[in-house]
Amino acid sequence: MAINYDELSKKVLALDSQIRFAGVANSKGELVAGGHKESIDGMLSSDEVKMSIHYALQKRELYTNLAYKIGHETSSITEYEKVTMISVPVNSNELFMVSTEPRADYLKIIDYIHSALGSEKYSV
Repeated sequence: MAINYDELSKKVLALDSQIRFAGVANSKGELVAGGHKESIDGMLSSDEVKMSIHYALQKRELYTNLAYKIGHETSSITEYEKVTMISVPVNSNELFMVSTEPRADYLKIIDYIHSALGSEKYSV
């Protein structure tokens, strides 16, 4: 069963008032679903969002090289002064990305995404 990423993105945005953005990027760095919460102004320009996606994909690729030793990435959390960035691999080609206010309950968010993705995650 295919997952509707736009619908999942909306559910993640509604999960917590501190979530700013939720969406899915493909391996080409293109945002294929999701977006910002309507009541939130984005911090980054569209070009900066593309750079952010590129950096998240690049980081994922770096750690994929160690998967044979440490296992596959299940999520990544990067805390900045103004925002926390969360990424959850959907499969080998897509990455679910979330940004929140600092210190949001990111484990609750990650658990929700893992549950929603179910058997879809880690499909290679």
